[in-house]
Amino acid sequence: MGGLSLWHWLVVIILVMLLFGRGRISDLMGDLGKGMKSFKEGMADENEKARPAEPRQLPREQRPIDITPTAPPPAEPVAPPPPPSGDETPRG
Repeated sequence: MGGLSLWHWLVVIILVMLLFGRGRISDLMGDLGKGMKSFKEGMADENEKARPAEPRQLPREQRPIDITPTAPPPAEPVAPPPPPSGDETPRG
């Protein structure tokens, strides 16, 4: 009692053919094929739109100004202070 046998499927197919008619089923399948074809074409169009266009060169006066922050130049090394003179050192 679990599955449908070949005879069950044949009866179902005959009932569907009687209800919808042969012409109507072929029309439905044709419409399904056309829908799949237009879907594929739409997906192909989306892929073409997603490709980046070649960058356009602006005239020099219309080019944006580069305001990217840059690192300051390295600092000059500082010279060590001169050694203390003889007057400032304590004598022992």
